[in-house]
Amino acid sequence: MEQIGIDRLTGIIAFARAASLGSYSAAARSLSISPSAVSKSVQRLEERLGVRLFARTTRSLTLTPEGRDLHDRALKLLHDAEELEQVAVAARGEPSGILKVTVSVPIGVHLIAPNLARFRESYPRLAVDLRVSDGFADLIQEGIDVAIRVTGTEDSRLIARKLAPNRVGVFASPGYLEKRGRPERIEDIEGHECVNVRLQSSGQLIRWPFRVGKRVVEILPTAGLVLENTDAAAAALVGGAGIGLSPTYIAAPFVARGELVPLLVDHWVERNHITALWSESRKGNPNVRAFVAFLRELFPDPAPWDAIAGVT
Repeated sequence: MEQIGIDRLTGIIAFARAASLGSYSAAARSLSISPSAVSKSVQRLEERLGVRLFARTTRSLTLTPEGRDLHDRALKLLHDAEELEQVAVAARGEPSGILKVTVSVPIGVHLIAPNLARFRESYPRLAVDLRVSDGFADLIQEGIDVAIRVTGTEDSRLIARKLAPNRVGVFASPGYLEKRGRPERIEDIEGHECVNVRLQSSGQLIRWPFRVGKRVVEILPTAGLVLENTDAAAAALVGGAGIGLSPTYIAAPFVARGELVPLLVDHWVERNHITALWSESRKGNPNVRAFVAFLRELFPDPAPWDAIAGVT
C-alpha cells in the first residue's frame, strides 16, 4: 500500500482548516503560514484526488459534495492525530514544546504578556505562542491549548476555570473633575462629557452597568468621544476628555499614578468573569497544567488591580 506523503498530509491539514474556518486567510492565521501556501496546498490536493473540494467565490469558500465528505474524514484523521500527540505529551510529563494561547487584546496586553517572562523562567523548554485577538477562536479546530476570555462557556467539549471577576467602573482625570465637578449620583453622569467605546464585533456602543440596590441598571450616556479600543479610551480619560467606563485592570495603573480617579465605586458591578478554557483532550497535558497553575497565581482573589482601582 502506498504510504501517504508529507505534502499530501499538509494538503489535508490546510483543506480541513480552511473548510472549518471558511477562508484561506483564516486558515493561514491559525497555521502560521501565508494564505497563498494554504491555497497551493489545497490545489495540489485537488489535483491528486481529481475532484474539486471548494466552490470558490470572491467572498467565501463553499464545500462541494465531495469536499463535505472529505472534510468529515479529514477531521476524524486530525482528531486521531491530536489524541496521539496528547498521549505522547502526557507521557513526557515535563512541560516542553509549544503552548498555543489565545487571549483578548486588553487582557493579553495588560495581564498576560507582561508576565510571560516569569512563566518561561520556570519552564525554559516551553515556548509560548500568544495570539492576541478579540475574535473567538475555535480551540479544537485551531489546535489552541488555552483560551482566556471574558465569558463562560456552554461548550461541553471545553473545561472552564474562572480566574477573576471582570469588574468595570467609571473614571475621570483629576484635571477634568477640578473643572467640571465630581458626579455623586448615577443621574449626574448625563451632565458630564462622556467617553464611550464601540464594540468592533457588533458596532454597538457599550452600555454602562451600575448596581442599584439588588438590581443592575444599564445606561447609554451621550458621548462626545467614541473610540473602538479600551486602551485608547483610558488614554483619552487621562487626557481630560471626560468620564468613561473601564475595566479595573486597565484603569488601576493610572489610578496608582494619580492620573485617574474612581467614581461611584459603590455602584460598580462584575461583568462576567475572566475565564480560562481548554479542551477535554488536553486535560492531562503538562504544558496546559503548568500554564493554568501560572494563571491561578496571576489572578489571586482578591485581584490587586481591583484594590488599586478603588474596589474595597
